[in-house]
Amino acid sequence: MNIHLPEIIIAVCMAAAVSAGSAAPDGEAKLHKYSTTIEKERPQLDEETKRLISACRRDPSETNRAALRKQIAVNYDKVVARKKAKLEELKRTARHASKVQEMQEIVDEMLLNREKRIEQSMRRFTDPRLRPGSRNTNDGYLPVLGAARNVSIARTPVTCEDYSEFVKATGRKPPKEWRNGVMPAGRERHPVVNVSYDDAVAYCTWLSAGDGKAVYRLPTEEEWEYAAGHMPKDADFNCGEKNGTTPVDAYPKTLAACGAIDMWGNCWEWTSTSVSLPGNTERGKTVMAVKGGSWKSSRTSCRTEQKGEGRESSAVSDDVGFRIIRVN
Repeated sequence: MNIHLPEIIIAVCMAAAVSAGSAAPDGEAKLHKYSTTIEKERPQLDEETKRLISACRRDPSETNRAALRKQIAVNYDKVVARKKAKLEELKRTARHASKVQEMQEIVDEMLLNREKRIEQSMRRFTDPRLRPGSRNTNDGYLPVLGAARNVSIARTPVTCEDYSEFVKATGRKPPKEWRNGVMPAGRERHPVVNVSYDDAVAYCTWLSAGDGKAVYRLPTEEEWEYAAGHMPKDADFNCGEKNGTTPVDAYPKTLAACGAIDMWGNCWEWTSTSVSLPGNTERGKTVMAVKGGSWKSSRTSCRTEQKGEGRESSAVSDDVGFRIIRVN
């Protein structure tokens, strides 16, 4: 494979910029309407980090990998320091304690998962699939940098139109809002909701059988996080409006790290990772993690790093849908 190193660095920077929140806002963007603690800065890779990525890709020796990891840690700690400073500012100026609590939770999460986040960045930057055009797709699937090399993720959540084909082919019970089993008019491009984890798994099984080569399944929580990257700070998406779902391509400028759209807001997405909820409210039941927030959520709840959200596997909700992984 003959790819010039400067082009690779450009691709790295594009992916990093998106995962750091540099998607361009449009004139109608809600921006920070639903959270005063979402900052507007647009972190960019510094020249030293670019140099170390380049060195590591030329020669992935332990020395070069260690140097890159150290630099990633330095960059991460700078972000943590900035968040801590914002927290102290809010303690002095915020009119509502909820804003302080919101930022405190962000800081606590960043400290708790420091090593995991650094490792995720390291794996993305050194993934050999990171190259010019890696975030473009001709078949609706995008490589999940940092995950297994045969793993790609759907560009959008499964739509009502997609799910309608599954219902017709299998006789599966349709979502409860589909009167007489018919998809509501005008909902074709909306994410399908009111589907359980079990429904989502059945859809993947049906898709795999029809393909005959690739295997389709739900993402693990970690794969979903790799695909999403850090939630864009200055991009628009459907949250906090209380008006229901929007079409999956309603916010095309809000890109995930992998290039997917609609990963934050609109509908929570099922994963294949089981979770234990605080207070054991679902004791004895299988509870699966959901990611990304929904049209009902606060902006902060949509963050990629948000933990502790789960739903009982047989339950359905008007703000939970799913996105699929393809394994070649």
